[in-house]
Amino acid sequence: MLKLYSFGPGANSLKPMLALYEKGLDYEQVQLNPAKFEHHSDWYKAINPRGQVPALWDDGKVVTESTVICEYLEDAHPTAVKLRPDDPFERAEMRVWTKWVDEYFCWCVSTIGWHRYVGKMAQDLSDAEFEEKVANIPVYEQQVKWRRARAGFPQDMLDEEMRKIAVSVKKLDEHLRDNEWLVPGMYTLADICNFAIANGMQYGFAELVNRDDTPGLIRWIEQINARPAVKTMFAEVQREIVHEKKELNV
Repeated sequence: MLKLYSFGPGANSLKPMLALYEKGLDYEQVQLNPAKFEHHSDWYKAINPRGQVPALWDDGKVVTESTVICEYLEDAHPTAVKLRPDDPFERAEMRVWTKWVDEYFCWCVSTIGWHRYVGKMAQDLSDAEFEEKVANIPVYEQQVKWRRARAGFPQDMLDEEMRKIAVSVKKLDEHLRDNEWLVPGMYTLADICNFAIANGMQYGFAELVNRDDTPGLIRWIEQINARPAVKTMFAEVQREIVHEKKELNV
């Protein structure tokens, strides 16, 4: 049995979740609560010493890094559904897109997300509580990011990240106006990994992602959301949330 530790169907955690559903692989979902800092707890750091999600447990072996997990699933658990091209050039094209989302697209969107949502969580803690939480974060760069979120990201940094988001949106839209998928002719991990970041931007970044300005990107987002595996995944996650709330009498 595979076991996926994640924050649920969003951002980097969505990548392996969607790959698992698309491939029809059985797995156990272990959802951590970032508001409770569960990913920095001792029990989870015993699984992933970096204290980050997602992490995949496979018969005693632990694989980390969301895109790497997706590739691992293709290598270790092949199914009739392939999410990676056989042709070497097309596979290289796929990896150019996954490298781009990991090194550029994801980071600018993440910074704005931290500014909008994580900052409030950090600011709601007392000084003593905050320092206690930061002390449990094993990655120094993440400690710095938490301190920036608490103090407030500098406006010039936020402006630069929004510029990068606009560049990213334009890059995706221009390609998707002429191609059904990121790798022409095939739905691949390139689509899954970029969708994990782009899905919902039509709401959170509506000034940049909308039918008038980015019709190719909107079509692609809607097309992926309409896939049976994606619909099933979101429906099952929603049922689990409702069940948990009933169990807690919320």
